[in-house]
Amino acid sequence: MASPLASRSDGLVIADQFLVERNRALPPVGGLQAFGATDQSSSRTDLMAVQIQRQFPARARAFQVLTTPIEGLLTPMAYGEAGDSCYAICLAPPAPNLLARLRPWSEAELIECVLRPVARMLEALNDRGITHRGIRLDNVYQIAPGQPVVLGAAWFAPPAMAQPALFEPPYSAICLPSGRGEGSIADDVYALGVLLLCLVLGRAPLASLDETAIIRRKLVMGTYAALAGEERLPPIIGDLVRGMLAEDPEHRPTPTLLLDPASARGRRVAARPPRRAQHAIALAGGEIWDARSLAHAMAIEPEQGLHALRSGTVEHWLRRGLGDGALAARVEELVRHRNLDGMPEDPSSEAALVMRAITLLDPLAPLCWRGIAFWPDGLGAMLASALGTNPDVMMRLEEVLLHEEMVGWSALRADRSDFAMLRVEARQHRAWLQQRGPGGGMARLTYLLNPLMPCASLLLTGHWVARPADLLPALQDVAGRVDHKTTEPVDSHVAAFISARLERRTDNDLTPEGKPSQEAACLGQLRVLAHLQARSRAQTLPALAGWLADRSAPVLATWRNRARRAALAERLNALVGVGQLAPMLTLLEDPLARSADAREAQEAADQLSRIDAELRSIAGGSSQRSLSAYRLGQEIAAGFGLVALATVLAVAALG
Repeated sequence: MASPLASRSDGLVIADQFLVERNRALPPVGGLQAFGATDQSSSRTDLMAVQIQRQFPARARAFQVLTTPIEGLLTPMAYGEAGDSCYAICLAPPAPNLLARLRPWSEAELIECVLRPVARMLEALNDRGITHRGIRLDNVYQIAPGQPVVLGAAWFAPPAMAQPALFEPPYSAICLPSGRGEGSIADDVYALGVLLLCLVLGRAPLASLDETAIIRRKLVMGTYAALAGEERLPPIIGDLVRGMLAEDPEHRPTPTLLLDPASARGRRVAARPPRRAQHAIALAGGEIWDARSLAHAMAIEPEQGLHALRSGTVEHWLRRGLGDGALAARVEELVRHRNLDGMPEDPSSEAALVMRAITLLDPLAPLCWRGIAFWPDGLGAMLASALGTNPDVMMRLEEVLLHEEMVGWSALRADRSDFAMLRVEARQHRAWLQQRGPGGGMARLTYLLNPLMPCASLLLTGHWVARPADLLPALQDVAGRVDHKTTEPVDSHVAAFISARLERRTDNDLTPEGKPSQEAACLGQLRVLAHLQARSRAQTLPALAGWLADRSAPVLATWRNRARRAALAERLNALVGVGQLAPMLTLLEDPLARSADAREAQEAADQLSRIDAELRSIAGGSSQRSLSAYRLGQEIAAGFGLVALATVLAVAALG
C-alpha cells in the first residue's frame, strides 16, 4: 500500500491522491499527531493523516488485510513517507470521543448502539485474522444518540501500545507497551466488556489508582469484582460483562455469540475463583495471597523472586500456605533441575529459573525475563522501540533469543501456545542474530521483524528510508554534507537494513567470513549499492559516486603498476560525473586488467629476483676472484721476469 509522496507548497501528497494539510492539526490519535487531509480525486475533506513515529512502526499486516472498508471502523486508506516523516490516511473521527461526553447509558442503548455493532466489527476482523487492540473510551465515537458507535483507528503503532491497564487483561497490561503483541480477539472482547462497564456506570472505575495498582487489584480480586465492585448493574449487561471479563480468554464469549446477547448471557462459563492462601507471603513490598499475584511480584522483582525460589520459601508457601501440593512439587523439581544443570551464579540460568517459575505459577502470564515482560508476537515492536534508545532492554532480549527461551516458556504452557511454531521462530531468530558483522546482529533482526520500520542510521537523519529504493536518493542527498574521507556510506545500520530488505543477496558482501580488509569492505559496499541502483533503476547519483570514489583509495592501492593505477584513478574520476555505480565497480574489478597487472607484477618480481641473485653471486665470489687475480699477476710477473732475463743473457752473449 505504501506509495511515494510528492511534495507540494501547501502540503504533502500521498499516493498522488491525498493531500496532508500540516497546517490543520487534529486531536492526537493514540498519542500520535494527526492532521487534516483531502482526497484530491473526490474533494473529500473528512479525512485525517496520522504521523507515524520512527521507533513505533505501524502494523504491517493491518495495511495488507484491511484493503476494503469495514462499516463502523476507521480503516487505513493509504500510507507513505516524505522527508523525515511518514503518514497514514484514514477517515477522521466523525464526532468527539465517548470520553469527552461520558454519561450513563441505558441497557437497551448499550446493546443496540455498542455491543452489537462492535461485535460485528470484531467478527469481521477475526475473519481477516487480525485484532483491533484499541477499544477504549477515547477511541470510540458516536455521531448522535441512538446511532451505532464507530471504532477508531488502531493500526498506526504497535498493537495495544496506547491501551491503559484498565482496558487490558492483567497478562497484557504487565508487558512493556510495545511488547503486548497482536493478542487474540478475546482481548478485544475483554476491552469491549470494560467499555460497556464504563458506559453503564457513566464513569471510568478505579480512576484514582495508578496502572500498577489496577493490575494488582485485578489479579487479587478478578477483573469483574475489581472494576464493578458493589455496583448494581442491569441484569443483561451485568451477566454479559461478567463473562466478557473472564480471566481466562478461552472463557470469554466470541464476537459471533455476542451478536445474540441472550445466548451469550446463558452460555457464560462459570470460572472458579483463584485459591487464596491461609497466610500471606511477603514479596515485592507487599503481602501476597494467591499464585497469580506471586507470579506478578516475581516478574517485577526478579531478584527477590530468585532468592525466594532458591531458599525454598516459594515451595514451602505453596505447600503449606496455599495448600497446592502439586504446584509446589513442580516448582521444587524446577529449582532442583536448574541447580543441577546451570551454574549457580550464571545470570541467564537464574533468569530462566525465575521465568519458568512464573509460567508455572500463572500459565496466563507472558514471557517475563529479568524485569521485562512481553508476548512473542510483540518481539519485533519491542526491538524497534528499544533499538538505539534502550540498550538494557536490547541486551535482555538478546539473551532471550540466544538461549531460545521462548521455547522453554512455550513448553510449560503447550496447551496455550503453538510450541512447534515458536520453536521454529526461535531457531530462526537465533540464526539471524548469530550473523555477526555490519550486516547482522540485533539490528538486522529488528528490520526483519518490522517491514515498515525506517533505517535508524544517523547518516539518514532528515530522511524516512523504509524501502531499499528510498536508500540511494537519501545517500545522494547526504553525500554533499559529510566528510568522505572519514565517513562510510554503508554504516552498521545501513548494512543491517540492506541485508534485511534484500534477504541473502548481499550477505557475502556486507558480512564476509573473517575480518575483511579495507579494499574488500570498499568493494563490498560499492557492489551492494550498484546492485541497488540497478534493481531500483535509480537515476544518476554523481554525489554518491564521488563519495564512493573518495573511499576507494585502498582498492586503487592494490594495483601494482603505477602508470595503470594513475590511469584508473583518472578514469574513475571521469565516471563519477556519469553517476552510475556499476561502471565504477567494473573498472575497479576488471578481471582482465587485474590479471595483466598481476602478471606484470610477477614478471617484474621475477626479474628483480634474478638481478638480486646475480648481485648476491657477485658479492659472494669476490674473495675467490681476488686470489685468482693475485696468482695470475704473479705468473705474469714471473713470465715478464724470465723474458727480461733471457733478453739480458742474449745481449751479453752477442757481446
